[in-house]
Amino acid sequence: MSTTFDKREEGFEKQFAHDEELRFKAIARRNKMLGLWAAGILGKSGPDAEAYAKDVVLADFESGDKDVAHKVIKDLQPKGVTEAQIRTQMVELLAQAVAQIKKSG
Repeated sequence: MSTTFDKREEGFEKQFAHDEELRFKAIARRNKMLGLWAAGILGKSGPDAEAYAKDVVLADFESGDKDVAHKVIKDLQPKGVTEAQIRTQMVELLAQAVAQIKKSG
């Protein structure tokens, strides 16, 4: 027999799991969009741009945002793009990714 407290705890656990799943999806989407944005600056298009974006997404699996930012900064600084510009882009793209995920369901 479950109590109101047990039901409430289960609800919080489900909400937490749902929120974490959305966070993961949003960050992965942001990283892909960041990779495509950076690929454009690097003069890549089509399959080359997609491959670069995939590399950016995979960088996240090493140790998160730090590795993603480091990869893109290293690749774009020779093109005159500053770390501040890249970090701003990351924030803006995360907001876009969250909005897209919420809209899609």
